[in-house]
Amino acid sequence: MVILLAAAPALAQPARVEVSALFGWTYSDGVSGDTVTGLDGSKFNRIEPKDAPSWGLGVGFNASRNFEVGFLFGRQLSKMHISGPSAARDLGNLTVSSYHPYVAFNFGEGDGRARLYVLVGAGATSYGGVEFTKVNGDAGKTNSQTVFSMTFGGGLKAFPSPHIGLRVGMQWTPTYIKTDATGMWCDPYWGCYVTGDAQYSNQIEINGGLTVRF
Repeated sequence: MVILLAAAPALAQPARVEVSALFGWTYSDGVSGDTVTGLDGSKFNRIEPKDAPSWGLGVGFNASRNFEVGFLFGRQLSKMHISGPSAARDLGNLTVSSYHPYVAFNFGEGDGRARLYVLVGAGATSYGGVEFTKVNGDAGKTNSQTVFSMTFGGGLKAFPSPHIGLRVGMQWTPTYIKTDATGMWCDPYWGCYVTGDAQYSNQIEINGGLTVRF
């Protein structure tokens, strides 16, 4: 007991909170589907957000020397883009927001000047409604949609001073959108069922910003 009590101060790590403001660029893709013919005869079969600037906020709690839990909010200021075999156009402004609780592993010492990190999170991505003008002049608006998504990331934190640091990293957020039926599969034990091809909208963000820890 005396040995454990003597070692406790050395093993204990002060809890630290890290607050980050991030800015970057997000590369996005969307999904394809059945061909739709517009009022002007143009044909479209794909819809996606365009690559665009993004920003975000993060709050992390260092539960131990290396493990961190927290929450990430991200927002991409994009446009909704539709395309097909005969045409392509931007419908209007599209805001893509993400909300992800996460867990992270930080390499190195808790008070190190530079620390690599990896993280994984699960939450939701929200695609805002888009207001646009149809080819006949009528106003239109798409429905907003919020769906489950995961996020994976990694990068580097550098602290020139004990409380102020810089952070650069990359984050990949695949968001499940739909599943297209591809056929039937029959098994002697499980019977027959429809097979499908899942489609995801992927966002790959490269970002950097300021981190304050206390």
